[in-house]
Amino acid sequence: MTEAAVAGGDPDANRPAGEDPEGDASGGMASAGQGSAGQTKAGQGSGGQGSAGTGSAGTGGPAGEEFVIDLLDRAVSGMGGQSRSGQHEMARQVAQAIDTGDHLLVQAGTGTGKSLAYLIPLIAHSLVSDKPTLVSTATLALQTQIVGRDLPRLLKTITPALDRPVKVALVKGRSNYVCKHKLEGGFPSEEPSEGQLFSLGEDTSVPHFAAAMGGPSSQLGKEVVRLRDWAEETATGDRDELMPGVTDRAWRQVSVTSMECLGAQKCPLAAECFSELARQNAADADVVVTNHAMLAVSAFEGLAVLPEYDVVVVDEAHELQDRVTGAVSGQLSVAMVHVAASGARKHTAITVDALSNAASNLELAIEGVPSGLMPNGLNSEQLDCVDQLRDACRAALSDSKGDSANAADGGRQLARSRLMVILELCERLLAARENREVVWFSRNSTFDPAQGYSQPDESAPALINVAPLSVAGRLREGLFADHTVILTSATLAIGSAFEPAAGGLGLVGPGAPSWTGVDVGSPFDYPKQGILYVAKHLPKPGRGTSPEALDELEKLIRASGGGALCLFSSRRAAEDAAEAMRPRLDMSILCQGDSTMTALVRQFADEPDTCLFGTMSLWQGVDVPGGSCRLVVIDRIPFPRPDDPLMTARSRAVAQAGGNGFMSVSATHAAIRLAQGAGRLIRTTTDKGVVAVLDSRLSTERYGGFLRAALPPFWPTTDPAIAMAALERLSKEPAQTAK
Repeated sequence: MTEAAVAGGDPDANRPAGEDPEGDASGGMASAGQGSAGQTKAGQGSGGQGSAGTGSAGTGGPAGEEFVIDLLDRAVSGMGGQSRSGQHEMARQVAQAIDTGDHLLVQAGTGTGKSLAYLIPLIAHSLVSDKPTLVSTATLALQTQIVGRDLPRLLKTITPALDRPVKVALVKGRSNYVCKHKLEGGFPSEEPSEGQLFSLGEDTSVPHFAAAMGGPSSQLGKEVVRLRDWAEETATGDRDELMPGVTDRAWRQVSVTSMECLGAQKCPLAAECFSELARQNAADADVVVTNHAMLAVSAFEGLAVLPEYDVVVVDEAHELQDRVTGAVSGQLSVAMVHVAASGARKHTAITVDALSNAASNLELAIEGVPSGLMPNGLNSEQLDCVDQLRDACRAALSDSKGDSANAADGGRQLARSRLMVILELCERLLAARENREVVWFSRNSTFDPAQGYSQPDESAPALINVAPLSVAGRLREGLFADHTVILTSATLAIGSAFEPAAGGLGLVGPGAPSWTGVDVGSPFDYPKQGILYVAKHLPKPGRGTSPEALDELEKLIRASGGGALCLFSSRRAAEDAAEAMRPRLDMSILCQGDSTMTALVRQFADEPDTCLFGTMSLWQGVDVPGGSCRLVVIDRIPFPRPDDPLMTARSRAVAQAGGNGFMSVSATHAAIRLAQGAGRLIRTTTDKGVVAVLDSRLSTERYGGFLRAALPPFWPTTDPAIAMAALERLSKEPAQTAK
């Protein structure tokens, strides 16, 4: 918005609570954790609340800091960019953290250029370290961007100023690479449904968008043939280099999980193994790029899936807790046991009566149990059945060992790996209470391209789920104890407080390591570029989208003339709203599921008056600068589902410890996701628009100030006339070209 566009606003609309009016690119709030909740101080021990840009990092900082800034200036100039004070400040802070070994939490708003700000200090450190440095991302998109675009462009500009070339490597889970032994017939082919039950590779929390497209089963053979041809040509065997992609069903025919793998000592094709080659490259690299799921396996399992490293930057750090939790969660079903028993009988010729009996008993014990949290874990009958299953798995594993003559028998390894998965799940379920793990029952939902997602059928067989109540302790031991960790995101703090994010990662409480939190701001002038409109007059959201909210949505889109990204709490809500708006509005309305994410975003960006409806979680990574996105609508505050078992268990645990479970878990979860959604609006210094929240609770409830503090400091109003007038003015401006 221009100043004229927001002049005359609601005089009672206060600036969001906790907002830093000086939080621009010159530096924001800095605080340091003292290992216990609630204790903070300004950056680098200066006392009070200090600017991140005025601490000791700028003068007399660690050796090499000037070199880092010189490299940054060279890179920005060589890549045709502009110098940004926030980017400089972040680079200084990262360089200082690496030098001192202190952990750093740094919030860098959109437009800061945080990738360069942490990559350059990492590269500078890697030149003098005998260990590689790590970069970890939550999403496949950012991982690809760093390896395929950011690092090559950066190294092209700064390599002449370095003592030697910098070697970069990418590390993913084993199931992301073609298995040559499986291609050669070393493993038996399997039905896709069977493989899906055991698709427990390290990278399951990183979605492959091509797989989400699915495909008719008749195409499976064609995809596998194409995969075999590609495997003869590829130098890496990396699934994400295959264009166009293939479905998960096809990929499982040419890949193995880490547990199914024979291992380098037994596999006859180990010398040619794509996964082993990737890990060898990583061991010799200066900078290794990986993902949060691999960090989780390294921290929780203690497995050598990553090379030894001394410094790691965790980008998209607001996702770390959820991604780590997802990577170490487990699910047991009766169907898994039957498939494992069948495979063991077929590939190892052992008797599986004990496994079959255990499966039947478990099926009876969990038949008809309602989906939801088991606050006290499994009952005694269910535990007895799990214990019986554990013993049957142990016996089957003992009987199926084989000898050196069949060491490279892929079928035997596949069968035994499935038994190992079930055994480990049984062990976790039996020790769940002792190890503070959460147990719940669920059913799978189904997806029909014509009907969309359907609610789970409670008469379907139950699935037993287990996940850690908290990942904080294990991250503290496996990640923070022996490494310098820099956590960064555009949405890491709520107001000026980093403690909500730090607490879930093990950085708050007795024995927690010290850390510093810094907000380097954003180059955007949010109060002039954007308005935050909260529809205070609407009724509180209930089930579905209310008629009043739909009417408000229509008015907003009509005023903006399209160009609206509308984010909803569920897939069904997005589909229903799109269906309601299409006959009311004479403009193109796209909805999640109409096509692939890539195609939908491209059309939305290319057509300034088109609208895009989808879920909050899916569109976190949408980046559409320019006039094509001038209105972002959020249907409701993105609290976790009330029946989310893990969130419920975590809230109860906080309350039992004397804290506020709602604020610590649900409100913090909602604040970060609300900020991610609102952050879709302003992507460049010339973008303008309105974020409209159709949930009156953001203005009327006591927790509203806490949630607003996480948002960029837009100019706030609850007056619909002001929001509509601003959108009407924007709709008449010449369309901007996305940069």
